[in-house]
Amino acid sequence: MKKVPYRNQISKFLGISLVAFLLFSTSLFSQEQAVVEDTEVAAEATASAGDPEKGKQLFNQNCAACHALNRKMTGPALAGVTGRHDREWLYSWIKNSAGMVKSGDPAALKIYNEYNQAAMTAFPTLSNADIDNILAYTDAPPSTPVAAAATAVALPGQAAASGISNELILGALVLVFGLLTVMLVLVNQTLRRIAEANGVVAEKVKAEKRTPIWKAFAKNQFLVLVTVIFLLLGSAYYVYGYFMQVGIDQGYAPVQPIHYSHRIHAGNNQIECKYCHSSARVSKHSGIPALNVCMNCHKSIYEYKGNPEGPSAEDLANGYTNDFYTGEIKKLYKAVGWDEQNQKYTGESQPVEWVRIHNLPDFAYFNHSQHVSVAGVECQTCHGPVEEMEIMYQYSPLTMGWCINCHRETNVKVEGNEYYDKIHEELSKKYGVETLTAAQMGGLECGKCHY
Repeated sequence: MKKVPYRNQISKFLGISLVAFLLFSTSLFSQEQAVVEDTEVAAEATASAGDPEKGKQLFNQNCAACHALNRKMTGPALAGVTGRHDREWLYSWIKNSAGMVKSGDPAALKIYNEYNQAAMTAFPTLSNADIDNILAYTDAPPSTPVAAAATAVALPGQAAASGISNELILGALVLVFGLLTVMLVLVNQTLRRIAEANGVVAEKVKAEKRTPIWKAFAKNQFLVLVTVIFLLLGSAYYVYGYFMQVGIDQGYAPVQPIHYSHRIHAGNNQIECKYCHSSARVSKHSGIPALNVCMNCHKSIYEYKGNPEGPSAEDLANGYTNDFYTGEIKKLYKAVGWDEQNQKYTGESQPVEWVRIHNLPDFAYFNHSQHVSVAGVECQTCHGPVEEMEIMYQYSPLTMGWCINCHRETNVKVEGNEYYDKIHEELSKKYGVETLTAAQMGGLECGKCHY
């Protein structure tokens, strides 16, 4: 009979492996069971103390205008507020703060006097469960971007792995090219030896002496004349184009003392242009908004938190991080003399030397209100897609020809404007049209734009 060696050893090995697998599976199951139990306990604790996610939504809707978690604003910082006040007291304070101040509650009077006796808005419609959710949000520890950190840790390893594989591929390619070079040298030497053995001698063919190209060109008078004409015409074209660009600043985008992103304000937040440039409705000039207009919002918005998905790769490449924008808000505070800690003006303001972007010659008259309020022209017609501009720049050439073309192509809105009723009727008969352009209404007369 043929003997089969090591059968017992293999059986023992399989048995030990099976036992180890069962032990490992049992430990994993127990760990998963413990995790599930911990999760259930945490969920029960969260349910009893309030839901931080719902509380965050309620906080942003009702509290964020006057309160922040970790800093004083119009009201005190609310992080850990349950450690400073009893929960029942907080219920009463949130629902009717004025009543508690009037009743002489010491804690209520202390807060009322500390914050310049600013009356807190009462929220009688909030239930105790709603307030518990808000308090759970204020007591919750700040969330850490675990996923982002894990990604950041994993990326270097991935880069290293890809770097090693690339090096291996590059080394293999160098080796292959080196072998090919050696083979070509050996083949060349072998062919030369075979040629010499057969008596074949390679001779260099002497090139015929030719006339240089520049001499042949100089002797051809017709080519010289044509070339000179083309050079003169080309030079005249470029000189004309250069002088026609004098005084035209299309694309001009100066660096401002405080970085202001129209993309964030007019684009992401959809703030209307005329909220800041309010004089464009009634004045010749659109005006530079006063810093008090900025502070209408930035009394409460003291830092830039950005989009939920985080800065784009392009923003990071240009240095437009959340910290960068927050630093620009601090420049605004310094200019207006705003004390963040005490939430009041110090009276020590500094002028902001804004750099003008759009500038017409003194002899050209342009009235914003006539175009914005009367004609209903959108700001983007002249200033371009402002809501997409991170840095404001001059979008249009603002030349005379550009303005005249607009007057020739734009129809005047006469509906509902009694001023245009009679003149529209007469000019419609004169030109035989139903709609009139600004040019037909006299928009090409010299005196309209030049004094």
